[in-house]
Amino acid sequence: MAAAVAMPLAATSLASQATAETVMRVIPHADLKNLDPIWTTAYISRNHGYMIYDTLFAMDESFKPQPQMVDTWTTSDDGLVWTFVLRDGLKFHDGAPVTGEDVVASLTRWGARDGMGQQLFGVIDTLEAPDAKTVVMTLKEPYGLVLESIGKISSNVPFIMPKRIAETDPFEQISEYIGSGPFVFQADEWVPGSTVVYTKFADYVPRDEPVSAAAGGKIAKVDKVIWQYFPDATTAMNALMAGEVDYYEAPAPDLAPILASNPDITVEVNDPLGSIGFARFNHTLPPFDDADVRRAAIMAMKQEDYLAAGIGDSAYWKTCYSVYPCGTPLENDAGSDLMATGDTEAAKAALAKTGYDGTPVVIMQPTDISVLSAFSLVTAEKLRDAGFTVKLEAMDWSTLTSRRALRDPVGEGGWNMFHTWWIGADVIDPMSIAFSGSPDKGWFGWAEDAELETARKAFSQASSLEEKKAAATKVQERLWAIGASGELGQFFTPVAYRNNVKGLIKSPVQFFWNMSVE
Repeated sequence: MAAAVAMPLAATSLASQATAETVMRVIPHADLKNLDPIWTTAYISRNHGYMIYDTLFAMDESFKPQPQMVDTWTTSDDGLVWTFVLRDGLKFHDGAPVTGEDVVASLTRWGARDGMGQQLFGVIDTLEAPDAKTVVMTLKEPYGLVLESIGKISSNVPFIMPKRIAETDPFEQISEYIGSGPFVFQADEWVPGSTVVYTKFADYVPRDEPVSAAAGGKIAKVDKVIWQYFPDATTAMNALMAGEVDYYEAPAPDLAPILASNPDITVEVNDPLGSIGFARFNHTLPPFDDADVRRAAIMAMKQEDYLAAGIGDSAYWKTCYSVYPCGTPLENDAGSDLMATGDTEAAKAALAKTGYDGTPVVIMQPTDISVLSAFSLVTAEKLRDAGFTVKLEAMDWSTLTSRRALRDPVGEGGWNMFHTWWIGADVIDPMSIAFSGSPDKGWFGWAEDAELETARKAFSQASSLEEKKAAATKVQERLWAIGASGELGQFFTPVAYRNNVKGLIKSPVQFFWNMSVE
């Protein structure tokens, strides 16, 4: 037997460092409770989806769709037949290869829930997988948003799942969470309200191109990503200041100056389009089953008051009365006088004409999301001043995202209003599910307006920018005419991270591939 040789302390230290597990600790913007990013539009579920799933195409930083899981694709001369060939090396976390049948099932389920997906599937004649690596989409008529639809960057994202999972009813949540993305979800370590753990997928084969927003080479540069949820913003800030976590996705804007004063922390805005605040009505229940009542409520909403209360520092917000983000091509002012009213006396007069009978307005208030909690309080005050009877019901955001899917009467779990935001990239055009006028397939609140749906379809069929702008303007007119939602202004939430974090990706959505901790 050979004699044991003592290893020098320095060598022992180097060997330990060489094998040490690298971990990035992240404070997410909300608790992850719903794990199905097709069933819900909640951004925390979307972010979870990006960790473990992949997409056929992905948006780069210029919002142009680039191939992701697709290697090559062709389009017939008449624009009706689209053929996609998957790239080599695609494998699910359970070891099974990704096939065309997985893609067909995944897109079909997504198309039942997503606004752009619904429009796309409205013109799809057949979607088939003739062999393991090929998907053929045959359209009834030419459609100008095929790649933009299957490569959309935010909710709902057309993530690819195994066929057996994707065949779950789109209005029921999946119960198995296996993707083919750069990280693996560790279900046995998931603690709702506290911790989510992802580990590097060793068999993931990234693309060769440089990363650009959601597109390019997704390289997992850490062995593990841990989401550590803090319901209290100050506690979260202190954890970042103390070095207990590395990255804070959405610190409250009023805490940003404190964080920025720490030389070990960087605070910056990562999304040039920002987010749009929404006050969403339930169109199916009294009193907001009456468009005139909804419009009266909107008249009471003054954007400056919401933004000052929820965001604070005016450097991080601006008023915007277009339903599309200000500064984007489809911004317009059609019908926007309604949202710009901002006068509770005018709202009171308008409400009196409706014959409102005092039916209580139940507002779901997510107390763990400071911006939305503040928005809820502002609405409650303004609606009371305008003559509404208002009841606030406090809950956490994850509970709200489950409850908002209920269509039951208020006394049986239903609701009248909730507040949220959409990132600008999600509401940049009429294809957003937020603008749907379909009560069966539309977003929570279930607006119903055939004229709105006709205008949205016209946008999807438009062949020139002028035609698109005309259709988008018509969509906006109808949204204000029916009082679909109150729009509460445009704001820009900063991110904060310790200076040991490298490789931050500029994007409306925060991705954790290509990021490292040193």
